[in-house]
Amino acid sequence: MEAKADELLRRNQLSVTNGRRKILDLFLRQEGALSHSDIEKRAAEKFDRVTVYRTLQAFLEKGLIHTIPTADNSIRYALCREHCAEGQHRDDHVHFVCRTCGNTVCLEEVSIPSIRLPRGFVTTQVEMVVSGTCKNCSE
Repeated sequence: MEAKADELLRRNQLSVTNGRRKILDLFLRQEGALSHSDIEKRAAEKFDRVTVYRTLQAFLEKGLIHTIPTADNSIRYALCREHCAEGQHRDDHVHFVCRTCGNTVCLEEVSIPSIRLPRGFVTTQVEMVVSGTCKNCSE
C-alpha cells in the first residue's frame, strides 16, 4: 500500500513524507471514515495533533479526502474517489453511520436526490447522512 500512497501523493503534487504516507495508508486500508482521533490512535507512530491536522488539510485541499458531518458536530474523513480534484470535491453520495459500531461509510452507489430550491436560492453543497445498522451489525 505504501507504493499506492506514494503514487497518490506525487500525482497530487504533495511531497512524500513519512507522516503523509502513513496517514494516507490508513485511509487506503480503511473501509469507512476516520476521525482525527482515529488517525492518532491507529498510526503506527506518534504524530502530534498539529501534524495530523495539517496533513488532513493538505489532503482536503488536493481532493484526496472529503469530510463527513456527524451528529455530534465532529468531523470524519473519507478517501475521495477518482472524480475529486484540487478544490473540486464531487461527493454527491450518501454517507451511512452505524448506530451499533459507529462505523461511517460512503455509499458511492446511492446518489443524493436532486433538491429544487425556491427562486433566488443557490446550492453550494448538499450533505446526506443516513443512520441505522450496518450489514455487519445486522447479521
